[in-house]
Amino acid sequence: MLEMEDVLSRLRRYPDVEAVNLYAVDAADRLLLDTAAESLAAAGGDRVVVIDDGYGALTLGAIAAHDLSGVRVHQDLLTGELALANNARIVGLSDRFTVHDLGPKLLDNARVVLWRLPRALAGLSETADAIARYAAPDVEVFAGGRDKYLTPAMNEVLAESFAAVRASRGRQKSRILLAAEPETVGEPRFPVRNRLDDFDLEVVAHGAAFSGPRLDIGTRFLLDYLKRMKPDAREAIDLGCGTGILAVALAKARPGIRVTATDQSAAAVASTRATAVANEVADRVTVLRDDAMSGIPDHSTDLVLCNPPFHVGAAVHTGSAIKMFQQAGRVLRPGGELWTVYNTHLNYRGVMERMVGRTDVLGRNKKFTVTRSVRGLHDRT
Repeated sequence: MLEMEDVLSRLRRYPDVEAVNLYAVDAADRLLLDTAAESLAAAGGDRVVVIDDGYGALTLGAIAAHDLSGVRVHQDLLTGELALANNARIVGLSDRFTVHDLGPKLLDNARVVLWRLPRALAGLSETADAIARYAAPDVEVFAGGRDKYLTPAMNEVLAESFAAVRASRGRQKSRILLAAEPETVGEPRFPVRNRLDDFDLEVVAHGAAFSGPRLDIGTRFLLDYLKRMKPDAREAIDLGCGTGILAVALAKARPGIRVTATDQSAAAVASTRATAVANEVADRVTVLRDDAMSGIPDHSTDLVLCNPPFHVGAAVHTGSAIKMFQQAGRVLRPGGELWTVYNTHLNYRGVMERMVGRTDVLGRNKKFTVTRSVRGLHDRT
């Protein structure tokens, strides 16, 4: 049997961004595995669920430490799901777990849940409600994270779904929230809906989707330029679609265009599909869970819209945005356009010039910059 430390030492983040200050396993993962060890040993693998495991540390660490099989896993981010699969192959544990959507199949009769806490309280609320609703009545939830990302509000959100919530003692700037005695009232609270009257849009959002049902200020600024975006475009991509506001707004404004909305978040993909249905453009908006358009063919689209993140997980890092720009240069046809909104201080213009083509600043306010990059005639991939 593999030793847990041997497994953890071999983990990689790939295909997510890898850098010297980004790690595939951290102190919160180790604290979760140690704190839950007795419960994991008693539960048996088919009653263990792991949620939002970063890169496989919780899943593979628990399997190795307790020789588990039948562990059920849900990861919102596709990069985490792919990293877990890659790491499992490396250590020979691919047959010990199964992957599921957040819901009854994932959580039915679960006795132990290991969970890396999300930073968004809405995502925390939706997942806590699902655990309380579908897991066993005696379920034990071990939800952990780094101290700097934990807030008292997290305890309050957990208390909406569990009668017993307490915090563990900290270790190496990490802490565990322990929840038990599930309680559910009424129908599930998610997804939620919001009408954006200014844009004649109905937004549907699951908890972990970026910005929830609201219109974030960067996307609002980019929407001001919708009419100027490559007027003759027939195929467009909303890269990092979130709840699908850009994709749906574009489809509504141009009846002749077909839009592909992509995001690596399962919650974002579900939200965008629901938003497209709510606005009656689902026949022209295709939604894909994908890692920065990796499944989109070369030189296959006319227009890409992007409001890139400036975080990789919890770390401030430009790696994800740069990966998006590189892929935009690959999928755009010659003469195709990338329209981007970003925090001005990040100064992405030079990167987009290199990876896509001529880049012009078309708008700037106190916080954001909007640019248009035009794909040149020469191959940049």
